[in-house]
Amino acid sequence: MGNSGSAVKVCTDHQGGINWLSLSPDGQRLLTGSEDGTARLWSTADSQCHGHFQGHESYITFCHLENEAAFTCSADHTIRKWDVMTGQCLAIYRGHTSIVNRILVAKDYLFSGSYDRTARCWSVDKEKQIQEFRGHRNCVLTLAHYSSRDVLEEEEEEEEEEEEKVSRDLLVTGSTDCTVKVWWVSSGRCYQTLLGHTGAVLCLILDAPNRELFSGSTDYTIRTWNIVTGEQLKVFKEHQGSVICLELVNRHLYSGSADRTVKCWLVDTGERIQTYKAHKHSVSTLKYHAGILFTGSGDACARAFNSKSGVLQKIFRGHKFIINCIQIHNELLYTASHDGTLRIWDIRGICKRNKRRLKKERSAQGRSFQKGSLSRLFNNKVGCMVQQENGE
Repeated sequence: MGNSGSAVKVCTDHQGGINWLSLSPDGQRLLTGSEDGTARLWSTADSQCHGHFQGHESYITFCHLENEAAFTCSADHTIRKWDVMTGQCLAIYRGHTSIVNRILVAKDYLFSGSYDRTARCWSVDKEKQIQEFRGHRNCVLTLAHYSSRDVLEEEEEEEEEEEEKVSRDLLVTGSTDCTVKVWWVSSGRCYQTLLGHTGAVLCLILDAPNRELFSGSTDYTIRTWNIVTGEQLKVFKEHQGSVICLELVNRHLYSGSADRTVKCWLVDTGERIQTYKAHKHSVSTLKYHAGILFTGSGDACARAFNSKSGVLQKIFRGHKFIINCIQIHNELLYTASHDGTLRIWDIRGICKRNKRRLKKERSAQGRSFQKGSLSRLFNNKVGCMVQQENGE
């Protein structure tokens, strides 16, 4: 159980811890943001560094990569946009008065959350602040975005105020003031405040088609909200530490915690169906891929679990400090750590084993279904014969 793996490549270019790792939509590049104040661009084809973005005056807290542009935010209170091909800084977004914690790019908007207690919306192309969202009593840690078109029925859309019909975009913010707020992007007006948490909100996951928002907190709980009405739907209470990260896959919610576990919950019932143990420190990041749950921890190890059984399949050792972020592409696992390294691991072996296992399970289910179908068919025939004999 859980054999140790060694990295196929270790990238040591950064001079400080890596705080975030972003994969481009086309999967061709990775972006790392570091404590050394720089970001680096990596090719997933050859695992080489092909770009070095310099200009921030303090450490980079978070980064986001599009196919043609990269975005970084920093403790220097600014956000920067970079040309992926040339490494040139295309824009500097100024306005925040403290550390910028998080950024989110959606459509032509760039959203940011900061220790200055505000979130802001910027025009991606014009280097211009469009809106400021002010109302939180403490720092904004996490962001989500959706359009009311994604969640409202036609008759509900008719009831929206005229000013909101101009732009139906909404921003969701989670804060250390224990609240989640939903804002109209067009007006900056707070649409609703979601009350219930008694600790800082550390992570958000949005499921717009099902009108649901999930929030994880230092109060040890995950809460589910109806994003339209603001109603609190469920509280998931089994963790014994802060909920640090969330992942939603096929109506299964995975939560990583400071209690050294990940738990899997059925969203529709609130039932906890699996607990993934073996971590020796907080679970800082997680990613689901092809039936496998990958985790990164404060114990400097990444792990792979069978998502269904909870069995530990592999441990990836080599990092010296906490793993802050993981990405997966082409059956390679990328782990970024506070030790300043980006490590690349081959996960083809466990992916193949898992595929074979899934194939066997589907085959067994198919045989079981066929037997059940034949049995039902036989019983139906017997039932018809009995009815005929009884003259029914």
